[in-house]
Amino acid sequence: MEKKLTALSHIFVTAFMSGFASFIVVPATTDVTMFALCPGTDQCSLAIYVSGIQQAIIGLGTALMMPLIGHLSDQYGRKALLTLPMTLSIIPLAVLACSRTTNYFYAYYALRTLTAMVCDGSINCLALAYLADNISDSQRASAFGILAGITSGSYVCATLAARFLSTGSIFQVATFVSILAVVYMRVFLEESIPNKVEGMTQPILKEEEDVTQQDSNAPRKMPVYKKIPSMGDIISLIKSGPFSQAAVVAFFNSIAEGGMTSSSMYFLKARFHFNKNQFADLMLIAGVVATISQLFLMPLLVSPIGDKRLLSLGLLVTCANAILYSIAWSAWVPYAATALSAVMVFAPPSLRSIVSKQAGVREQGKAQGCISGVTSLANIIAPLIFSPLTALFLSEKAPFHFPGFSIMCIAVTVMIAFIQSLMIGSACDRNSSNFIEV
Repeated sequence: MEKKLTALSHIFVTAFMSGFASFIVVPATTDVTMFALCPGTDQCSLAIYVSGIQQAIIGLGTALMMPLIGHLSDQYGRKALLTLPMTLSIIPLAVLACSRTTNYFYAYYALRTLTAMVCDGSINCLALAYLADNISDSQRASAFGILAGITSGSYVCATLAARFLSTGSIFQVATFVSILAVVYMRVFLEESIPNKVEGMTQPILKEEEDVTQQDSNAPRKMPVYKKIPSMGDIISLIKSGPFSQAAVVAFFNSIAEGGMTSSSMYFLKARFHFNKNQFADLMLIAGVVATISQLFLMPLLVSPIGDKRLLSLGLLVTCANAILYSIAWSAWVPYAATALSAVMVFAPPSLRSIVSKQAGVREQGKAQGCISGVTSLANIIAPLIFSPLTALFLSEKAPFHFPGFSIMCIAVTVMIAFIQSLMIGSACDRNSSNFIEV
């Protein structure tokens, strides 16, 4: 395992640099948006609506693009497809690295909306498929956990770096690291599946000659172009056996995650008057705990426990965390709850491992892309449900006094995912000898 992970170190370095460039701009983006749209104010409804519209458009685009990108990587290789989103992600960062004035912001906004439909989530999706190509089923959950830990580590490092850099410097550093990540990936990363299966990787614009046609003299090769997956193909894959159960788990868990993202900070601010420094402290503590757990604890537990049990355990603890948040009686409770992150982070890589094991060698990208698409769809729905619910129960118009009611509903959503995860085991056992082929 160690030798394999050493050989795969380049994909880990690529994921770290890409994640660092994405995360470092997050703390500064709100200030840039406010300055461009509503200069000199601390509240701006226009900024909220503009950001919400952008998030919805990106989410819809991502939900449609992820299965396509994953499928294309099955055909043309992971490295070839990684180049596209990693290169596109540089463009909007470079715009704000030049200037943060209103005109530059609108240019950034338009470019970010368009490029994020391809970039958001696709690098992680392709990295997972790359690992699946090179890691056996029994060790896949550990490798996915390490990748998740490295991503969490890039988040921690980026958040710390952002606190010591000016806004202009943040976007310049992000642009430089993004360019460095692309160059590093193109130079050092080896293609994961070239020539392992005949005809599996071909130039993207080049036709195949797979079909022969007999004429009166001799057989003649006829060109056949690679098939782009239709919506029916994607739906057929999602409906298949244990994959459909995994998709349900991913959907409800992602709705819960999106709900916590859109609700928890407003709840903590209203309930305990948290400020940005306290939010930053919470995120850093949770990020450090997640990084340590995914890099060191999860690989030790996968073999004796198995990815299915780790998935269920992670979802159960996530449910407990949401319940604890909803009934928090003091400001120290959210800090104490960050300790649960050590177990909560088991769920996403375990789910990805289960999905990967149910897909054939030519289906890894498509399978991971479909799950990413389901996750993106859930991230669109979550704010539409939980943001109004949170606002209602934090207001004086609440039907009854329970400020954490929306977060308790999030706990119920995670419990649905937990119950569904318990059913994955039997289905996987029945289908362990069959791969999904669409």
